[in-house]
Amino acid sequence: MKLPVSLLCAAAALSFSFSVQAQAAKPDLAKGAALYGQVCVACHAADGNSATPANPKLAQQHPEYLVKQLQEYKSGKRDNAIMKGFASALSDEDMNNMAFWLASQKGTPGFATNKDTVALGERIYRGGIPDRQIAACAACHSPNGAGLPIQYPRLSGQHAEYTATQLKAFRSGARANNAAMTGVAAKLNDREIAAVSDYIAGLR
Repeated sequence: MKLPVSLLCAAAALSFSFSVQAQAAKPDLAKGAALYGQVCVACHAADGNSATPANPKLAQQHPEYLVKQLQEYKSGKRDNAIMKGFASALSDEDMNNMAFWLASQKGTPGFATNKDTVALGERIYRGGIPDRQIAACAACHSPNGAGLPIQYPRLSGQHAEYTATQLKAFRSGARANNAAMTGVAAKLNDREIAAVSDYIAGLR
C-alpha cells in the first residue's frame, strides 16, 4: 500500500527525539565557536563549509538536527567510530552551543556537475518516482532544499559525494537512525542516488 507523503514525513518527524535540556538551554555562540574550533574545524572547515566532499557541510544547518545527530553518534544509534569519539566528549550544552553557532554561519552554494543526469535528479527530487512509491524529496526537504526547522535537515549545497554515501548507508542499513529515509533509499538504485545527490548539490 502506498503511504501518503504527509504520513511519510510525519513518521520522520517522530524520530526527532531531542534532549529537553538541549532545547531549553539558551545557546552561547561564543562558547560554541570556541569549542567547534577545537573539535570540528579540521574536518568541517573554520566556518562549517567543508571543502572535502566526504565530509558534510554543516553551516546554516538547522541546529536541532545537528544536536540530534550528535546525540545519536554519542549513543551509538548513528554508527560512526570517529564521530562517536568526538560526540562522547560533548555535553548537551556543548552540542547546543556548537549547533546554534553553526546555524548562524552562511552555507556556501554548490553546483550540479553531471549534465547527463541532472534531469533525472530533478525529477526524483521534485516528483519522486510514483510507480515505485518513492516520495519526492522536496515534500520533506522543501523545493529549494532548505528543509524545515527541527524536522528535516537542510540539503541545499551539500556535497554530492556525502549525500550519495548517506543514501547508500540508509539503503544498506548501515545508517539506521531514520526509518523514513531507510524506506526511501531502499528503493533507489545507484544511478538514481548519484543523480539526485548531484542535483541536490546545486539547490539554492
